[in-house]
Amino acid sequence: MANRPVLEPGPSHPITVEPTGKHVAVRINGEVVADTDEALTLQESTYPAVQYIPLRDVVTQRLKPSDTETYCPFKGEASYFDVVTEAGQIVDDAIWTYKQPYPAVAAIADHVAFYPDKADITVA
Repeated sequence: MANRPVLEPGPSHPITVEPTGKHVAVRINGEVVADTDEALTLQESTYPAVQYIPLRDVVTQRLKPSDTETYCPFKGEASYFDVVTEAGQIVDDAIWTYKQPYPAVAAIADHVAFYPDKADITVA
């Protein structure tokens, strides 16, 4: 993991992390797997905004650690979880988290994000 670039957000690649200020619910196959009023919205450059949910507001017994890992030079090392529904269906790598995010995005520590093509994310 050494020798990986560490980049700071700036004018050419801005990143903001702000409280969402609305209720966020996440469902997979109709099953609620996260429900919170304390989500954070991470807006990175021109990418779609991402809701980061406090891990304490996720149904953690539905999570299964995945072997998948990725790296973002602005946020750090990401690890992933599969979601196992009540019916036993496994949704691979539905969630990612930065356990030790870089200082510029430190607020997302102890939070997870869901892929919108694998979960229904409602912000209301």
